[in-house]
Amino acid sequence: MHKKKVAWRCRRGIKEVEMVLLPFFEQCYESLSDDQKALFWALLECEDTDLFAWFTTRSRPDRPALSAFVDELLAFA
Repeated sequence: MHKKKVAWRCRRGIKEVEMVLLPFFEQCYESLSDDQKALFWALLECEDTDLFAWFTTRSRPDRPALSAFVDELLAFA
């Protein structure tokens, strides 16, 4: 995935979601494995309302791998 496209997808309608995604992208994206980059992209495909609920620990993703990746994001944030 092109880095510019991923950066653009980090821009979100809910500021709290963007505040988790953008710093992680800027500081960690380059060091992610291909599998982790695929998970990050899958996360970016999700709805803002879902991301907000996950980032505020009100709910969890159904996919275990995505749930674990959300945990990594929250640990970073």
